[in-house]
Amino acid sequence: MQRISLLLSGALLSLALAPALAEIPTVRIGVITSLSGPAAQSGEQMKAGIETWLRMHGDTVAGKKLVLIYKDDTGPQPEMAKRLATDLISRDNVDILVGFVFTPNAMAAASIADRAKRPMVIMNAAASAITTRSPYITRTSYTIAQSVKPLAEWAYKTGSRRVFSIVTDYAPGQDAHSWFSSSFTALGGTIVETVKVPLSTVDFSPYLQRIKDAKPDAIHVFLPNGQPMVAFMKGYSEKGLDKAGIRFLGGEGWADADVLGAAGPAMAGIYTAGFYAYSRPGAENATFLDAFAKTVNGRFKPNFQAVSAYDGMALIATTLKRSKGDTTGAAFMTALKGYSASSPRGTVSLDAKTNDIIQTIYIRRIDKQPGGQYAATEIDHYDAVRDPTK
Repeated sequence: MQRISLLLSGALLSLALAPALAEIPTVRIGVITSLSGPAAQSGEQMKAGIETWLRMHGDTVAGKKLVLIYKDDTGPQPEMAKRLATDLISRDNVDILVGFVFTPNAMAAASIADRAKRPMVIMNAAASAITTRSPYITRTSYTIAQSVKPLAEWAYKTGSRRVFSIVTDYAPGQDAHSWFSSSFTALGGTIVETVKVPLSTVDFSPYLQRIKDAKPDAIHVFLPNGQPMVAFMKGYSEKGLDKAGIRFLGGEGWADADVLGAAGPAMAGIYTAGFYAYSRPGAENATFLDAFAKTVNGRFKPNFQAVSAYDGMALIATTLKRSKGDTTGAAFMTALKGYSASSPRGTVSLDAKTNDIIQTIYIRRIDKQPGGQYAATEIDHYDAVRDPTK
């Protein structure tokens, strides 16, 4: 009898608590990223950045529980991204859309967010035009022009006068070439030649020989993240471009741990511009690195995509506190105005007119560390950089 009584009491208590638990309001966040396919590593970084923020700050903001719903776009698939955004809003009732590794996917989803008047936070896609597609879109990553323009200015300031530009022939690569070239030539520099290589390129030998024969004092390179960078750097070293005194100028991604580990000694002495490398100094980054390592069980180090996602969650949390949990498009976008915060990358803020991020762009040199690994060392910086296209 006593056991029956205890069971009955427990059941009654559960029934009493059920309405209270059911009444906890939620903020549903739909994440569209690449969890499989050729960019799965980027999606993994993004997801780990989000989960690291939750590990450090919890999943309750402004009295509401954050509920994350992940959707896999499998790669650069704009039609799939559009369908996923539609499903997330109409079927899963999400309040905010976030993520987006690829620009075409973000562009496709933008019309859905705009029509539904839902906030959309870009955590990677870097084409300048994305934030012009809807007043409900903001971004915590960067734009290609934002990192390439300072790189061109620094190159000229430090003595480069004749640069060979080689980029992958797709929208980000075209943007990188356009902004590097226009910025560099405006200062008096010369682009001696430009090569746009197919997206499928895996052997850069013919191009590297062409660069060596042109005898520039530097090369500007923009390639997709990961293996293309590794292949290029190994060829750069094998062809002796480094020994010929042709210095290397790259944008974001070249300081990522996976690229540095795979390319090894070929990376020594190159220069790269970007907003984050895991090796950057500071207590805030050290705390982030520790939490990130726990999130992924030490399997890999964070890159710029992880930090963009982490900062995206920070932006959402701060905005929800300001809006008292109101996720409607107008209320959310009003509440994020004037946003400024510290981050593992440094201080970030938002441009009130464009909703694009304002941040420091660091010039970094890749050096061999005492332990034998290669990592980025910050040697110069450009503060409060806005997207120059706007």
